[in-house]
Amino acid sequence: MSTPPSRSGVERADGSSVRIGALVPLTRPGWVEAGRHLLAGLELAVGDVNDAGGIDGRPLELVVRDSAADPHRAAAAVDELAGLGVAAVAGEYHSVVARAAAARADALGLPFLCSSAVLDALTEQPTEWVARLAPAQSHGWRIYADFLLGAGHSRIAVAAEPSVYWASGTRILRDHLTPRGATVRELDLRALTPTALCDALVDHRATALLLLAGHPEPAVPTVKAVRRDQRLADILIGAPAGQPEFAEWAALLGDDGAAIPFLRYLPERLGPLAIRVEAALRERLAQAPSFVAFEGYDTVTVLADVLRSHGTDRTRIAESWPRVAVEGTRGQIRFSRTPGISVWQWVWAPVQVVDRDPAEVDRFRILHTAAGTPRSPERAG
Repeated sequence: MSTPPSRSGVERADGSSVRIGALVPLTRPGWVEAGRHLLAGLELAVGDVNDAGGIDGRPLELVVRDSAADPHRAAAAVDELAGLGVAAVAGEYHSVVARAAAARADALGLPFLCSSAVLDALTEQPTEWVARLAPAQSHGWRIYADFLLGAGHSRIAVAAEPSVYWASGTRILRDHLTPRGATVRELDLRALTPTALCDALVDHRATALLLLAGHPEPAVPTVKAVRRDQRLADILIGAPAGQPEFAEWAALLGDDGAAIPFLRYLPERLGPLAIRVEAALRERLAQAPSFVAFEGYDTVTVLADVLRSHGTDRTRIAESWPRVAVEGTRGQIRFSRTPGISVWQWVWAPVQVVDRDPAEVDRFRILHTAAGTPRSPERAG
């Protein structure tokens, strides 16, 4: 699957294109809606690059591979893409998949710009080959923990599935909240029926339940069970990983899916570039674009700038990460080394805590921003 090289006829006589590989979850058990938004952003940016003349007159081409939330499949795709001669690999949404892709890209000497995965340890050892646009999990989830404390929540339950990503999130929350007087109780979604989960929340006297679980299963039935339990009428349900961001959440849960705060990586107000991109993405997706679509667009914007400035040699691309200074849809993008992060990191994309408005579930309210304190809900999007 490839994006057509050009919409404007930018092409050399020899027909050669500059190829970028893209890893995107397009089938289950991957989060297909997230993958669709990520791909829309990637493809829109490729079209814009080609409309502006491509890469020194050569069209930019996206070679897409479905990761399907499978680390082994992603690693194999990186091998294949390297053999196809791509200048770099981009994309991916799922953290455990991005980690496998990053490890393989590092081993092969293939530049990888990760769009949307947040797990701090994308690689076991520091690497020059990998850069990332999304905020690291430790950064975003600490902001979410601050939101919980500011909203008065000190008895917090975490309902989690087993995975490196969810375990990392639980550890970040515990390390940040416990020294501030909060308690964090872990509940294993594999071992508890929805009724037993509700009983445990009541026993713990939890004021907030955080869903660290896949979408739609088991997140959606868990929300329904908690919403139906009158004993838990006042509990806050939270989803820091962003499950409520996508339209499928509202379609499956309706009003039950509102007022569930999650992390979103957008500025409070969109600038001119982002407004234009938002309109084009909305038309392409036939719905409001998520922050993941903007991450996809920014990924290609960065790579196109690098390719124009440094050419298609893989080593030169990797050497360019610390010299990147690109205006993206969500601010100027620069990469640097950050303590505890093994890849080149944009420090930081804007971070918000938002939820779906109970009065109108297709709209979002900004509840908290990285630079501020908890605030009165403001409608957004």
